[in-house]
Amino acid sequence: MKKKLFSFCLTVVLVCCWSSAHCWGFWAHQKINYYAVFLLPPEMMVFYKPNIEFITEHAVDPDKRRYAIADEGPRHFIDLDRYGHYPYDSLPRNWDSAVAKYSKDTLMAHGIVPWHVPIMLSRLTRAFKDKNFSRILKTSTELGHYIADAHVPLHATRNYNGQLTNQKGIHGFWESRVPELLADKKFDFFIGKAQYIKNPSAFIWDRVMESAQMADTVLRVERELSLQFSDDQKYSYEERNGKVIRQYSAAFTNAFNNRLHGMIEQRMRQSIFAIASFWYTAWVNAGQPDLKPLLHNTFSEADIKEMEELNMKWNSGGKMIGRGEE
Repeated sequence: MKKKLFSFCLTVVLVCCWSSAHCWGFWAHQKINYYAVFLLPPEMMVFYKPNIEFITEHAVDPDKRRYAIADEGPRHFIDLDRYGHYPYDSLPRNWDSAVAKYSKDTLMAHGIVPWHVPIMLSRLTRAFKDKNFSRILKTSTELGHYIADAHVPLHATRNYNGQLTNQKGIHGFWESRVPELLADKKFDFFIGKAQYIKNPSAFIWDRVMESAQMADTVLRVERELSLQFSDDQKYSYEERNGKVIRQYSAAFTNAFNNRLHGMIEQRMRQSIFAIASFWYTAWVNAGQPDLKPLLHNTFSEADIKEMEELNMKWNSGGKMIGRGEE
């Protein structure tokens, strides 16, 4: 059953990649989740490694859910510059305090990723305590997605796609085009082992604050380079699955990556480390349960049906609910 599920999911991902530009962002999420598995201790690796295909392929499920559920979108970002200036002291880090000050509707409108990550951590801890095969895998996989999103500078600003500065498309450029073109050739993903996180909330807030500080640099560098490249140098045309599309050229992509001094590689590496460390922290907090007995478990028919329905909704040609980023 697991092999059938993996085969089905891989086919869906490939078909959807051919028909949707959003899929270019999927590549980085999948790579990040994949490499995070190798930072785990042997006691966890014995469970995660045999399930690495699921953890990799389903890293994109939260993005697919944005086409089906209205409340999904805010879990991926936070517009920190809606709350004043760095270090954004007017925004309480505690959820209840933030709701009391700004209202839940306001917070949802401007993103909740640093509050959602600890919720997912708690869910994973409970899944470990219950030794629930499907919830451990699904929650680990989706937690990885939200943590990676928190490391993207343009997930921490209201000018998330350069739409306020005539730089539309920069979001996908930073988190999709650059990794897809350069990561396998130039990025180093050999990273140390996962570590226990004593204060997960403070940890993810620190990562989000770093993202917010980097956003201006990302926008400035792209703007400056655009003055140095003519349109025919900045863009190129590539054939993908029988369609010719306009894409940022390799020359412009390399120049952008060089001017950022390895920022994108660094944020991918930090995402990988953070994800593995959050998985490890949940496992430790659950009492370090023995995961070997779960190796013979499989997904239920209900699990498979739920994932199939998500893929069908995402690939039905509908629109993303809430704001898009491409």
